[in-house]
Formats: sequence, C-alpha cells, structure tokens
Amino acid sequence: MPAVQNHELMDRISELCTEATRSTGIEVADVQLRGAGKARLLRVFIDKAEGITHADCETVSQRLGKLLDEHDLMPEESYTLEVSSLGVERKLSTERDFARVIGKPVSLTARSSADKGEHIEGKLVSVNAGQLEIEVRDGEVRHIPVEQVLRAKSKFSW
Repeated sequence: MPAVQNHELMDRISELCTEATRSTGIEVADVQLRGAGKARLLRVFIDKAEGITHADCETVSQRLGKLLDEHDLMPEESYTLEVSSLGVERKLSTERDFARVIGKPVSLTARSSADKGEHIEGKLVSVNAGQLEIEVRDGEVRHIPVEQVLRAKSKFSW
C-alpha cells in the first residue's frame, strides 16, 4: 500500500478508535498496523487512570471491530485486531506519556553533560513545560528536560 494511502488509512482507523472509546473513560494510547494481506495485524493500545481491565479490552475490541466492518476500511483483506493495555512497564517518550504516570516509579536514561547516558530511577513527581521532576531514593528531586531523555519506561516498583 502506498505511503499516502497508508497514512490516510491510519488516520481513519485512529478516528474509529476514538469513536469506539467515546464515553468509556478509556484513552487510545497508540495504534499500529503491521503486515499485509492475511498477515495484517491491527494493534490498539488503550489506557485509563485506574488501569485497564480485560473487560475494557473486550469492550473496545467489540466496538472497534463493528466500526471497522461497518466502514469497510480493509476491504477484501483479513486482519487480526488486538486490543490491549500498554502494560505496567511501558515505554515513555512524550510529555503525554509521562503525564499518565505521575506519582509512579520510572526508569530513564538521560543525556548528561559528558554525552554519556545517565541512568535515573525514582518517582515521577510532575511534568511541566518540557521538564520532568523525579524524586530519587534519597529524597532529592531531579529536574530533567524531556528532550534529554534517551529512553524511559514506567516501572512496577523501584
């Protein structure tokens, strides 16, 4: 599928994902379309403040499946629809990702002045204007610009 068509398809699928989660308190965190033909896989990752349940995944899957069929977005192609949570230890890259896990443990590697990655673990206190505030084990609060984060994920515990 040409890139422009694929981009348009992803936009339309994202719109239907939003429609499928309307009035549920569930947020669509990411949408991925992989493969082609019979091996096509549509993955939708969802999230909500109090955590995602199996029933949430089932609800979104049923609603989205029905909408995809009604709008015939993938005509003559079979596909697998997979709806799941982001998981407990999820990758964080945008301010929005970090905002979802305020008050929870995070682990990240940030660029340091020596161009080496500095590993930091602690509780994410806040995200504001491109700055992360992380309370590390000794109670110190570290301020890390989001743009300096090389990789990050939420943690189950620290």
